[in-house]
Amino acid sequence: MEIARAAAGLFVKRGLKSTRAEDIAQAAGIAPRTFYRYFATKEEAVAPLYAAGADRWSQAVRTAPPGLPLPQALEHAARHTLTPGTTVSTASWDWVRTLVRLANSSPALRKVWAEVCHESETTLAEVLAARAAGPGNHDNVAQPQPQPPSPSLHFAAAVAAAAVRVAVETWAAGDAPPEGPEGPAALAMHNLATLRDFPWDDVQPQPKR
Repeated sequence: MEIARAAAGLFVKRGLKSTRAEDIAQAAGIAPRTFYRYFATKEEAVAPLYAAGADRWSQAVRTAPPGLPLPQALEHAARHTLTPGTTVSTASWDWVRTLVRLANSSPALRKVWAEVCHESETTLAEVLAARAAGPGNHDNVAQPQPQPPSPSLHFAAAVAAAAVRVAVETWAAGDAPPEGPEGPAALAMHNLATLRDFPWDDVQPQPKR
């Protein structure tokens, strides 16, 4: 993660084009050959930061209060993850804005961003499947092998992940502060509201007869 932070700091300060992999290695206090042991390109160096944000979102869904229906669990998690000062400091959102903007302007960085988002969808589908299976299936207690997510849950996870991703990208493209009605949390709440009418009963496990 130190390499990722060093890369992000240089991207924010100097810009993507003016930063070399060697510069990132020097900022992280490692040799260039060590850098290339972990990352093939300078753009890949920030993947752990992108992934950390996605992991916080999935984990927040996993640990949302057990009694919450799935759409409310998604909203609870988005609010917790995207509200400045909860999991990410207000100052760090400036970095988020720059890194997301760079992903939209650089094909190489956009590829890294897209891959992380895709992995996030897969993880979120598994989390939703555990929650849909009933209480106790989304915590750390040993459980029977869960069933793989249904196509409907994969679709719901993709839509939910896209709702949050678009909220962050929309906010990053403008100049609004991270708090308030135009912040990423508020935009995500608006987007996730479309899932309230999703046929969640169709993805709940059917009782055995």
